[in-house]
Amino acid sequence: MSLASWFRWNEPPNRISQRNPTEMVVETLMMELSWQIKQAEKQQREREKEYRKIKTGVDYGWLVSYAKQSYDISPGERLQLEDMCTKIHPSYCGPVILRFRQVVAEYEPEAQEVSRLFRSVLQEAAEKIKEEEEAKKLAKQWNTKNRTSLSLTTFKSRSRISPFISDIKTISEDVERGTQPNRRVWSMPEFRNTK
Repeated sequence: MSLASWFRWNEPPNRISQRNPTEMVVETLMMELSWQIKQAEKQQREREKEYRKIKTGVDYGWLVSYAKQSYDISPGERLQLEDMCTKIHPSYCGPVILRFRQVVAEYEPEAQEVSRLFRSVLQEAAEKIKEEEEAKKLAKQWNTKNRTSLSLTTFKSRSRISPFISDIKTISEDVERGTQPNRRVWSMPEFRNTK
């Protein structure tokens, strides 16, 4: 064996798999769900252990080994949750995980209730994404409508602003003549309709 094979310097670096971003979101969210279920099971066992300790007054936990029961969601429910995960945009993956962790920490659910909380967080995120998309569409429509209806060319065709017309009176002319200025402000441009 050569020294290069030991250090693997000559091999190309491992590339990130070219998977679809939606698949990565689904996988990430489902991994978070399974981890939260395991954490809920662990907390449930700890609560049961504390309850037995309080009930008997003595801790025999080191003597007894309990069968680890693990909760797993049904295949149908898993498919439904994966389908809901596909509706989550990759940019919302992190906020969804944070919100899910916040909800789990707030409610401290049993293992069976974790998937229900996950479903509610996914529904909340999907609704928020839908609302933001609709708001973007409305804003885009509003901007295109405003550009066409309030364009400067249509405004110019209706009226003409003539700031340098010769018959516009100014206050300085009144001062030079020694007369009192009228109540109207003369520095404003004059608007004339073109017919």
